Amino acid sequence: MADWVMWLSAAGALIILEIFSGTFYLLMLAIGMAAGALIALAGGALWLQLLAAAATGSFATLALRRSKYGKAGRTDAAHDPNINLDIGQKVAVAQWTEQDGNAPSARVMYRGAQWDVELAQGNLAHPGVFTIVEVRGSRLILGSRTSGTASDA
Repeated sequence: MADWVMWLSAAGALIILEIFSGTFYLLMLAIGMAAGALIALAGGALWLQLLAAAATGSFATLALRRSKYGKAGRTDAAHDPNINLDIGQKVAVAQWTEQDGNAPSARVMYRGAQWDVELAQGNLAHPGVFTIVEVRGSRLILGSRTSGTASDA
């Protein structure tokens, strides 16, 4: 089999894998493979084919990473309600405990279990219903007191 056919077969395999992964990075590597195929088709040596594939794939990947499409996927999961479905949910806090220099904290029942919660900066520690604004490990950060009763949570 000719070198250029192998390069294009590998590029096709990467494109198929790209369809399943949902990112554009494998597509950028497939572009590099296509560059290797072009050099092979032109009769270039194997080292030149490899160099063209590596350079083109690397350049395409870096260009994607710096573009708006590469930056779109980088979000902080602790604040993103599309990733963490707990954000935006309501929790009822009966009593806050304030410790030296720390944010007010409490224990609440949420999703059938006891959770440690902490009050976000700029919020007042009063009993009531609060909204989850962030998740830090196994601790819920609450803010923006909402209207409603404890039975809403």
